[in-house]
Amino acid sequence: MSATVSGHTQDVARLAAYDEVCGFTLRDAVPATWLHVLTFSLQLAVMSRRDFPFGLAGLVHVSNDMSLLRPVGVADELDLLVRPGELTAHKRGALFELVGEARVGGEVAWRGVSRYLARGVQAPGDVPEVPRLAVPDAPAGQRWRLPADLGRRYAAVSGDVNPIHLSNLAAKAFGFPRAIIHGMWTHARALAALEGALPPAYRVAVDFTKPILLPGKVGFAAAPDADATAFAVLGREDKPHLIGRVEPLAP
Repeated sequence: MSATVSGHTQDVARLAAYDEVCGFTLRDAVPATWLHVLTFSLQLAVMSRRDFPFGLAGLVHVSNDMSLLRPVGVADELDLLVRPGELTAHKRGALFELVGEARVGGEVAWRGVSRYLARGVQAPGDVPEVPRLAVPDAPAGQRWRLPADLGRRYAAVSGDVNPIHLSNLAAKAFGFPRAIIHGMWTHARALAALEGALPPAYRVAVDFTKPILLPGKVGFAAAPDADATAFAVLGREDKPHLIGRVEPLAP
């Protein structure tokens, strides 16, 4: 149960629009989160299959872990793949993985693992202990204003048109007071804030801890050490919306 695309040519105009919405500088080397965007349609293809065990409605994207194993240029043709990964029990349902890959010339250049929660569904086995990423011990060094139309703008460049990001009415139907921004926009914006310090190859992991309502205001904090950089997107009273960690990988 997998989905693949071979010889994908990247759309430079779409990448430029994505970079603008997310705060990246337009460069020849693309950000790791862009490669997630390119595999997102394959995720939808896998989850839309009749034999996929969970429905799309109500799924919660709880974490993301991706590795950029070597720089990927915008001119590189890509072979893309998405397949199911592990299925584990969760205290609120079942947690499943979708594993993505981007290959350049037959070599895996990027690998990503997206974890989704299917609420109210049972999975076999005990609920495992999952370590949470640490919130950085640092004050917010940046403040971001998120306009009301940000969800629609990100949907236009990412292909993620989940209505909870586009419409207050749809968001209210799922229990939110108004529309929320995509978790992957928040992930990308945080990575863009670290862009100048990112090595050529890196691993970045994030936990999505609390939705951000639109319009909204958040802060960004980061604390580098010898091995990695911890970062977070913070809301009122410094409660985290996203917690992350980025670390260099050997070439």
